[in-house]
Amino acid sequence: MEFLLQLMLGAYVVGAAGSLLGGDARWGQGLAALGATLGAGATLALGAVALLSSATLTLTLPGVLPLVGVSLRVDGLSAFFLVVVGLVGMAAGIYGYGYAAAYVGRYSLRRLGLLLNLLLWSLSLLVLADNALIFLLVWEVMSLSAYLLVLTESDQPGTVRAGNWYLSMTHAGFAALLGMFLMLSGGDLSTSFQAMREQTGGLSPLLRDIIFVLALIGFGAKAGIVPLHIWLPMAHPVAPSHVSALMSGLVIKTGVYGLVRVALDLLGGGPVWWGGTILALGAISALLGVLYALMEHDLKRLLAYHSVENIGIILIGVGAGLVFQRYGLMTLAALGLIGGLYHTINHATFKGLLFLGAGSVLHATHTRNMEDMGGLIKPMPWTAAFFLIGAAAISALPPLNGFASEWLVFQSLLGSAQIPVPEIAVFMPVAVGMLALTSGLAAACFVKAFGITFLAIPRSHEAAHAHEAPLSMRLGMGILAVVCVALGLAPAWVTPLLGRALTGLGGLPDTQTAFTLGVFLHAPDGFGRMSPLLTGLGLLVLLVAIPLLMRLLRVNQRLRMGDSWGCGRIGQTPRMEYTATAFAEPLRRVFAELYRPSKELTIDFHPESRYFVQSIAYKSEISPLFERWFYEPLLALIQRLARLVRRLQAGSLHLYLAYVVVVLVILLLSARWYS
Repeated sequence: MEFLLQLMLGAYVVGAAGSLLGGDARWGQGLAALGATLGAGATLALGAVALLSSATLTLTLPGVLPLVGVSLRVDGLSAFFLVVVGLVGMAAGIYGYGYAAAYVGRYSLRRLGLLLNLLLWSLSLLVLADNALIFLLVWEVMSLSAYLLVLTESDQPGTVRAGNWYLSMTHAGFAALLGMFLMLSGGDLSTSFQAMREQTGGLSPLLRDIIFVLALIGFGAKAGIVPLHIWLPMAHPVAPSHVSALMSGLVIKTGVYGLVRVALDLLGGGPVWWGGTILALGAISALLGVLYALMEHDLKRLLAYHSVENIGIILIGVGAGLVFQRYGLMTLAALGLIGGLYHTINHATFKGLLFLGAGSVLHATHTRNMEDMGGLIKPMPWTAAFFLIGAAAISALPPLNGFASEWLVFQSLLGSAQIPVPEIAVFMPVAVGMLALTSGLAAACFVKAFGITFLAIPRSHEAAHAHEAPLSMRLGMGILAVVCVALGLAPAWVTPLLGRALTGLGGLPDTQTAFTLGVFLHAPDGFGRMSPLLTGLGLLVLLVAIPLLMRLLRVNQRLRMGDSWGCGRIGQTPRMEYTATAFAEPLRRVFAELYRPSKELTIDFHPESRYFVQSIAYKSEISPLFERWFYEPLLALIQRLARLVRRLQAGSLHLYLAYVVVVLVILLLSARWYS
């Protein structure tokens, strides 16, 4: 394990150095991609070995940092997240080699390769950190490298604004995390996590609650939960597509890791309202995320809102697990947390795949607007097939991986009848209903995303002349597509490993075999049982049986070609196709009170007569609810306060000395009062 750790860190360093030395040359970018891929492969191997063997590795490097050194630890939870980082990191590293070729002469490839390796390095080290200081330092490296990667295409509209929002939210979260760790460690950030576990029993209930709230704010800002999600639909679309895959698949998952590590491991769980708050925020995030995704025509922005949705699903499982743990229902608690962790790796793979697929479409058509696409399945069959797998997985269709994890989350919520307090148990069915609605709307959204993008006929010149992605980009997508299928077919083998990762956290028991029976998954109370593997085999048999049956019945299988019905017109044009706007219009009417769209209709009449219309222009915009009602007033308030504070900057040395005297007097009086 130590060798894998050294290989992981060394490969990222080689990749970063290769990018610096090679600059825009292809060999330099090849080294950057090789370092990222090899480092992610070592990360995956380290996590897999630790998870399969249940081994714990502790490594202390006293000479690296003055006074505190570097303390790293691999346990079950960190091993699981190492696997997640490794899977998506490998695919993104391979994909980025081909994708970055389009940046030659436009943007700095030296900077792109360096920051990509630095981001993966920080993500890998973050889940290994074993004290607060190392955690916060690596957290800041991760945040800043992601910020600089978002600014790669800084000359494009909206990029700088997105980067500023991301930086503001992540540093507001960092301030909350700094306060949280200062309280947990008693003011000594070099305190190990093990020492914090031993000390938390002596904390007062009020202090524990404050620590939890700060953790929820700090990690929630990174995860993108509502209402702290505002940066996410801005930053993901403007970043390079393989960076978007890393941010959605990995960076926001560090918020999930941190929340589970602090709330369940370091604090050992807490009152019911902790889990209830996480559960409620998760349900709201899931539903609002998919509702706003339905209205989007920017393909990458649509996927960004789905990241908010899926983070919500993960938090529903985590929140339910904490509620059950508080009431001593440990098996149900493990089921909810396993469902949340399972959806963590599933979302990382299928959302990474979808962002890579969207990047291939952008690479071929130079647009993110779905209204300018269409017909891409013919020139881009591989990309279309991979995107379809990701779309089916995120829609929770069996036998792909999204179905298995959402089924586990559903089963944990359905166990709420065992909660002895009816006032608490009654909220679980509400979460079930919101999760079911979210799943149905997600399927509708990806019918729109895939259909408008890849089917029918091209709507623009760029779509008509699109080309398939290069081999490295197809290989990166192919890796994640295979993982989506494998994770979907093998939940009976995956859930025991997730149970092993959680064993001992917050007093959770060993549940490695509690939810599996052969190739089946089952709920603890026997309420539900399913097997995606048998479902997949059944579908495969059906696909084979249909042609055989047609042959036995001697059905005429000769290929016949004919024109489709043109509605009375001689030929089809793009204007006759369903648009993304038209597809989403019925749902926009249903949820009009939430969307509150602004509408603008312009009619130009013929100059000779008002009875003949020359042109009609219809424009409708939906501004996000929290941005309009919360962040815009907040920013206006901050600007007003800043103008007031600015008056203190009068340019007078005497006035500044007076300020110092006033502050000193206040401090002296305060010290005397408290003494």
